[in-house]
Amino acid sequence: MILDSFTIPSQMTAIGIPVPGGPDALVPEQRPVPVPGEDEVLIRVAAAGVNRPDVLQRQGKYPPPPGASDIPGLEVAGTIVAAGRSADMLVGQRVCALLPGGGYAEYAIAPAGQCLPVPADYDLVEAAALPETLFTVWTNLFERAYVVGGDRVLVHGGTSGIGTMAISLCRLFDIEIIVTCGSDDKCAQALEWGASHAINYKSQDYVAEVKRITGGQGVQAVLDMVGGDYVPRNIECMAEDGRHVSIAVLGGAKTSIFLPTVMSRRLTLTGSTLRPRSSGFKSLVADEIMRTVWPFVEQGKLRPAMDQRFALADAAKAHARMDAGEHFGKIVLTV
Repeated sequence: MILDSFTIPSQMTAIGIPVPGGPDALVPEQRPVPVPGEDEVLIRVAAAGVNRPDVLQRQGKYPPPPGASDIPGLEVAGTIVAAGRSADMLVGQRVCALLPGGGYAEYAIAPAGQCLPVPADYDLVEAAALPETLFTVWTNLFERAYVVGGDRVLVHGGTSGIGTMAISLCRLFDIEIIVTCGSDDKCAQALEWGASHAINYKSQDYVAEVKRITGGQGVQAVLDMVGGDYVPRNIECMAEDGRHVSIAVLGGAKTSIFLPTVMSRRLTLTGSTLRPRSSGFKSLVADEIMRTVWPFVEQGKLRPAMDQRFALADAAKAHARMDAGEHFGKIVLTV
């Protein structure tokens, strides 16, 4: 089904990666407008979020999963202009969606189950900055680490998209959150956004600071995107029965830990990657988010931390800003 009185063009502008490399590897190209399958929708994109996995894909380090578009971009917001047979009731709706790829484009395909409705008074550019970090933080911190109100958590990268979303959700669910940041200015930004505590990891020993903040008790959960030698240090920060969730290895893929500590303190070490998971799994997560988190979106209580907006054709500039590491919250491409 196609939106009434709307003509879908045959070609669109999208961002390709002809040769992996730096930000300049992102090149505007003309591509055919994709056609939705039976359980899919075609979104006329208003904005697309920029995320760290996009950078890794640009560098040739994170290829899209089988069957996914080679166009980067894991989240968009816009209007559904066409849909497959089992999703035609969604045509005309404003949505944001989690994608396996293809977001840096004027049109993008999304599984219908991975779409969330955008309230009428909610900015579509802000909505585009929600899905990837929201799905990631929810599945890892609230499901895998099963944090609940009254818990304490440690999250690295406090001013990143993941970090700022974790702060927002912890604030809404009454969880004390300690974040690490790379400067005093970033710590101040994280505290202003709502972090309970912020530690400058370049000038402070975050392990000692966590022990001081928690009175030696430690945290119930750690959300880690660094890996490497951070893992044994994170373990020192954990309370008995604590849970450690790894979601990236920006600081190294290998580590060494003292297993008797894990055993004697009954610690859980786990991790996940979201992009390769099935559409069925992500649709279940979307249903859970719709029930538990989306009321806060509808009430205007959950909005993403927004950094800078760039035009789609300036995707290279957006990635250069992310590479510089000076951003606070989400970088977004507008169409």
